[in-house]
Amino acid sequence: MVSGEQKRAELREQLQLLRSITNSHALNKTSIIIDASKYIQELKQKVEKLNQDVTNAQASSDQNTLPMVTVESTEKGFLINVFSSKSCPGLFVSILESFEEMSLNVLEARVTCTDTFRFHAVGGKNEEQGENIDARAVKQAMGQAIKNWSQNAGQK
Repeated sequence: MVSGEQKRAELREQLQLLRSITNSHALNKTSIIIDASKYIQELKQKVEKLNQDVTNAQASSDQNTLPMVTVESTEKGFLINVFSSKSCPGLFVSILESFEEMSLNVLEARVTCTDTFRFHAVGGKNEEQGENIDARAVKQAMGQAIKNWSQNAGQK
């Protein structure tokens, strides 16, 4: 038979595991459980956002629309992702021209443009330019670059 002390030791172990998984700094049981609950809610929100992004990407590829763009602010500058389920000849040049117009430096980049188009880059602000640029402005510029590319591709 398991003693009360063994049960308490097992419970403490499980709480420590929960604490480490959820990155909780709490010390008592109630706080650890509250932190775990918050962590689960955050994970649920992330899953919902990812599901929404996947649904949007599928809808856009089903409708054969323009490439999808996401922009996030980072410590280095901006994380920029452009995706299309089809090849987009010339789009890469349009995106780089947009970078130049905004005076953004390409710090890191990966591009695939064979069967699909994927552009993943970290763009940094040019320190010589005194302007502050936010993620929304970068996303708008990328959207305009895609729109310009689309109009030019349609004329050919």
